[in-house]
Amino acid sequence: MFTLNCKGRLLVIDEPIVMGIVNTTPDSFFENSRKTNTDAVLQTVEQMLKDGAAIIDMGGQSTRPGSEQVGSATELQRVVPFIEAVSKRFPEAFISVDTYHAVVAQAAVEAGAVIVNDISGGMMDEQMLSTVATLKVPYVCMHMKGTPENMHQNPTYEDLTREVLDFFIHQTEQCRLAGIHDVIVDPGFGFGKNIAHNFELLNNLNAFQMLQKPILLGISRKSTIYKTLGVTANEALNGTTVLNTIGLLKGANILRVHDVKEATEAIKLVSQLQVSGC
Repeated sequence: MFTLNCKGRLLVIDEPIVMGIVNTTPDSFFENSRKTNTDAVLQTVEQMLKDGAAIIDMGGQSTRPGSEQVGSATELQRVVPFIEAVSKRFPEAFISVDTYHAVVAQAAVEAGAVIVNDISGGMMDEQMLSTVATLKVPYVCMHMKGTPENMHQNPTYEDLTREVLDFFIHQTEQCRLAGIHDVIVDPGFGFGKNIAHNFELLNNLNAFQMLQKPILLGISRKSTIYKTLGVTANEALNGTTVLNTIGLLKGANILRVHDVKEATEAIKLVSQLQVSGC
């Protein structure tokens, strides 16, 4: 069991939970996740909460491979007003901001976010770790090799799982030294990993339990799924559910998904399987 202190509210993870994705961008890789007006954002969040989402993850910067990075000023305009609107309408919601800019993390938490989700694990903004420590919120530390602009260009590893694990051993210690008390680790599926890497990482996911941190699995509708199946991101829900199920069996604590209902059902079924002793 893990307990995260989210600005004075406790988020207890005694069984796997779901993080619903809300992209306040015009160019995220999965078209149906793009929400760029307040009504659409609020309707989406309301449905996600009804479907069982424990966390709502909101981001104003597409980080798909090859994406153009728009900068913190644009990101602030895209995401902070929506976070404020969601926080006011759904005060019970645990909101996460998906950003690697410390200034965006600061503004988002002031607007109502209670978790910072950083794809760079603190490597793209030297102020991020100290900022999160000052904000006293949980931090999602993700592994990424390269940057969103170049991470898809022939990523190579000598020992993938060991290298990602070594990164977390080092970077979670940096989080501790900075004063961050609650850290979630995300192996970063698709971020500087090819399809073979992603399957290897998923197969070895339980190795990250040695870190004694919640493990976040973010593989929803990604190219590893739709390219392997020969479909599109729009057709990758079934494949997502299959890999989320495997991830749960391998020790995932948080499923970051576009489709909350299906992820919640996967958690219920796997939990029942484990209770039965199978």
